[in-house]
Amino acid sequence: MNLSPGNGDGMLHAYLATSQDRAAEWNPVYSIAPRTKAPVVREFVDDEGELHRTLEMARWGLHPSWAKDKGPRPINARMETIATNGMFRGPFSSGRGIVPMTGYYEWVEAEDGGKDPFFIHHPDGELLHAAGLTAARKSEDGEGWDVTFTIVTREARDAGGEVHDRMPVFLTEEAVAEWLAPGKLEAEQKDPLLAVIDDVSTSLASELKTYAVDRQVNNVRTLDRTDPSLIAPLDAD
Repeated sequence: MNLSPGNGDGMLHAYLATSQDRAAEWNPVYSIAPRTKAPVVREFVDDEGELHRTLEMARWGLHPSWAKDKGPRPINARMETIATNGMFRGPFSSGRGIVPMTGYYEWVEAEDGGKDPFFIHHPDGELLHAAGLTAARKSEDGEGWDVTFTIVTREARDAGGEVHDRMPVFLTEEAVAEWLAPGKLEAEQKDPLLAVIDDVSTSLASELKTYAVDRQVNNVRTLDRTDPSLIAPLDAD
C-alpha cells in the first residue's frame, strides 16, 4: 500500500475532518507495511448529538478488543463475507472507516524467481478512498485507545486485475459519506450498503492505471519510505 496524499493538514482538508486529530502531523510516505500506522477516517456522534469526522493514526492489522494478543491480525477483509465472518461482522456493523491512499502495490512472479512490483493508482494522482474496518481497544497505559484497521477487498477489475485477483474497494466521495455514517447497522441495512460499495468500486476500478516500479520497494528493511522514487515508473530516467 502507498500513502502519499500530502501532509496531515492536506488530508484534514480533503475529508473536512472536524475534530482535533492525532494524524495532523502526518507526512507522506510511499510504502506502508502491515503492523505499522497509517491515517484512517472515522465518524462518531458525541453526547450532544453533534457529528464528528476524525482523521487519526491506526495500526494496519485488525485487532478487535475480544481477540487474543497472539491471534491473527488480518490486513484485508473480503467484501463478500464482511457481514458474516466472525472477525469482521462487528467492525462492519459499527466500525467502518476510510483508508486514504494515492495507490497500492501488487507483485507478479518474474522469470528469475523474484517478484516484480507494480503500482496501481489514479492517472491524475487523485486521492483514493479505500473502504476499511476499524476496531479499538484500551491502550496498555489505560489512558487512551489503540485503533487498528483492515482494508476491504473485492475481485480485481481492469488495471488491478492485470496483476492480482483482489484489489481494495475504492469509494466515491458520495459513497464515503454513506460508508462512514455512524451508528450500528440494522440487519436490513447491510445488503443495500454492500450493493452500493460493490457498484461504485466496480466503476472506479475502470479508472485506475498500473505500471512497473523498481524492486527496491520489495525490501522493507532497507527501503526509504519517504523516497518518491518508490512509485516512479520503471522506465523513467
